[in-house]
Amino acid sequence: MAAPYPLASDSGAVSVAPEGASQQPNATLPAPAPSATPATPAFSPLYQQIKALLLQSLEAGEWKSGAAIPSEQELAARYKVSQGTVRKAIDELSFDNLLVRRQGKGTFVATHAERQVQYRFLKLVPDDGDASSQGPAKRQIIDCKRARASADVARGLGLRPGDAVLQVRRVLSFGTTPTILEDIWLPGTPFKGLTAERLRNDNGPMYALFEREFGVRMVRAEEKIRAVLPDATQTELLGVTSSTPLLNVERIAYTYNDAPIEMRQCLYLTNTHYYRNELH
Repeated sequence: MAAPYPLASDSGAVSVAPEGASQQPNATLPAPAPSATPATPAFSPLYQQIKALLLQSLEAGEWKSGAAIPSEQELAARYKVSQGTVRKAIDELSFDNLLVRRQGKGTFVATHAERQVQYRFLKLVPDDGDASSQGPAKRQIIDCKRARASADVARGLGLRPGDAVLQVRRVLSFGTTPTILEDIWLPGTPFKGLTAERLRNDNGPMYALFEREFGVRMVRAEEKIRAVLPDATQTELLGVTSSTPLLNVERIAYTYNDAPIEMRQCLYLTNTHYYRNELH
């Protein structure tokens, strides 16, 4: 079935001697001029092309977080492909936690307000292995201020050094024990209007606030992990000594189209918790 956009395909090239060139066996032909025609793109399966188109719609805000997307039948008609092709594209987006299927209701844009995804970037688990038993962390917003991006922050967020950023510092506690200290940097323009008061007054996950109030969705993250010792300020905020080992997790979170949108440094106290990751 034809699609309303060009499909990548394999093609062969035929080499032809320039008109009037010598055909003698030992003749040397002039090198051909560079072709102005761009190289044929690598083949991409049709469902991957539909997935890319759905991602474009998500990135453009055609369907907001938590909203239903059109049915498979409607999308198949829109893109002039089979429902099976659309279904496979949606399956991949669901696996990536970008869409959520609800039996009998349809498919919805995933949101960090949903229980199954709201803490999917938080990998710290209590020693008994039951994260639900400890309940949500208690949050203390220490600061939220405008700053200029350092070279490291600019590199992580794809900005220029000196560009405006927002810097947030908060402490997460389980029970009465401060367990996580986070320093967060956000590009200034998308998060204009974010204040410490706004963060303190919101009871849901921070990423859900970013979706709801600023239209920014975190879709994936990359982390670097190392063991460190705290400095004087960190020891005070976490209530530990300068010789207490901490797990330092540096994270870059990305929105659609692999655009970096958040840089975060987390210090984890692991005397009653451990870092748990799943490898697939």
